[in-house]
Amino acid sequence: MDQVKIGKFIASCRKEQGMTQAALAEKLGITDRAVSKWETGKSLPDSGIMLELCELLNINVNELLSGEKIMLEAYDKKAEENLVTMSRELEEKNRQLLNTEIWIGAPAVVAGLVMCGVAAYVDMPVWIKFLLVMFAVAMILTVSFVAVGIEQKAGYYECQECGHRYVPTYWSTNLAPHMGRTRYMRCPECGKKSWQKKVLTKE
Repeated sequence: MDQVKIGKFIASCRKEQGMTQAALAEKLGITDRAVSKWETGKSLPDSGIMLELCELLNINVNELLSGEKIMLEAYDKKAEENLVTMSRELEEKNRQLLNTEIWIGAPAVVAGLVMCGVAAYVDMPVWIKFLLVMFAVAMILTVSFVAVGIEQKAGYYECQECGHRYVPTYWSTNLAPHMGRTRYMRCPECGKKSWQKKVLTKE
């Protein structure tokens, strides 16, 4: 989505309604700095206040996301384009989150294994070896918990029995046996256990 175009559209609609940034912000219960960020294209309104914002600006959500007024005959087509765009952006965001999991997890595991190797083969007092191994284990476990949290939030898991896609709880994800990003879990839809693959989109 073109954030700059959307921002200019918000500014234009706000002025049409005779409101300052401060007045609009007050009605929405946010800061005028947030409104300024929208209008300069630095960010988009949160989904939680989009409906209220549209009501105040006398537009609809489809027009807001398009950054322009939409003629009735083009409305359905524009709505479909916006849905596709939002789906692609969500997919890309989930892909970036999963890449972050790798960038966080892989170096921590390598560093932990190196520390354990140093403790095993380098001559040093036993208590230092113990501390080194304990630190390595603690680091790997901590990063693993963080990485699983990232994986759990990014995208969905697909049941191999019924095809249902869902976001499991953190602990059901964390405690499930896994091979890479495929986890053996119970589907909340059909109740059956299967090796469920990570997918980036709901459909």
